[in-house]
Amino acid sequence: MQLAFCLFEYFPYGGMQRNFLRIALTCQARGHSVRVYTLEWQGEIPPGFEVQLVPVRAWWNHHRCRKFAAWVETDLARRPVDRVIGFNKMPSLDVLYAADSTCFEEKARTLHSPFYRLGSRYRCYAALERAAFAPGSRTEILMISRTQHPSPFERYYGTPPERFHLLPPGISADRRATADAPVIRAAFRSEFGLGDDDLLMLHVGSSFKRKGLDRSLKALAALPETLRRRTRLFVIGKDSSHPFLPQILLLGLGKRVVFLGARDDVPRFLLGADLLIHPAYSEDTGMALLEAVVAGLPVLVTDVCGFAHYIEEAQAGCLVASPFVQKALDIALAGMLADPDARARWSRNALAFSEHADIYSRHEKAADFILNMR
Repeated sequence: MQLAFCLFEYFPYGGMQRNFLRIALTCQARGHSVRVYTLEWQGEIPPGFEVQLVPVRAWWNHHRCRKFAAWVETDLARRPVDRVIGFNKMPSLDVLYAADSTCFEEKARTLHSPFYRLGSRYRCYAALERAAFAPGSRTEILMISRTQHPSPFERYYGTPPERFHLLPPGISADRRATADAPVIRAAFRSEFGLGDDDLLMLHVGSSFKRKGLDRSLKALAALPETLRRRTRLFVIGKDSSHPFLPQILLLGLGKRVVFLGARDDVPRFLLGADLLIHPAYSEDTGMALLEAVVAGLPVLVTDVCGFAHYIEEAQAGCLVASPFVQKALDIALAGMLADPDARARWSRNALAFSEHADIYSRHEKAADFILNMR
């Protein structure tokens, strides 16, 4: 079959982009052809992919997205395919991978004044969403976590519930800790000058603000002096550090916080660290949580994250309950860092959980659905 995948932009370190690539590669490995429509592609193009950079321009991002959708529709009419798979909301999709499960219409009506709905931004994004979720649409929706609720779409658009399908997570099996994990950990800690008594926290993922980096910085600053002197925070992800530099200065954290940008070698950081902290404000999934679990790294996470329940099920760390209170995060972090026996227990639990849990098959099951749908 000829498959068309549509996404506004591709870059190697985005969670949605990585899922797109693995699903497309899985379909290709099964003998199917892959065409990609995108506004921008960063990084290498896999062999055999036909990447169509959509040549539209606009002053405003929402106008650019609308023009993208219209251009793709026109091109598909000229060069038809067997399946159209989208990773952003738009018309003409057979399958929508709902990486962003937020209902735009609900946000527009509950978080903004009625005047917001008179603007072009609302009209563009509402029309793109309606095209995918309207009752007359043929689009099947792949949901990626239990926290994604079909109800807003059912309420505002009347989307039939049978069009929603839940996928399991899709951690790559090569992220699991191997027998040489202690050797990798020792080499990593030597490389970064971490002694046996030093503690390393990781904050992993793009969109630092939404994923609660400000909360992590406050919790680090609130540690008892004896712990704070031993603790460093490495921040990994594609985002700017500049908005957080004044906070770091104000909190007196200085060289305790290091921004490392987006990286390809995150697994060795997970093996070399002592804790993953992920106090997100909102998070549909949280792939970094499961990557930490399969590496045996304890996790401290807010319960709003879609995959936070796996941390609880695995007994691989601590959850901070909603509504969020900074003091609760501060106390939990101090307790986890001060208790090496508990961290060792959470690590063992995580590794045992990773042996049997269904957390690896998302991309295969997404490909199954795409290729077998009628």
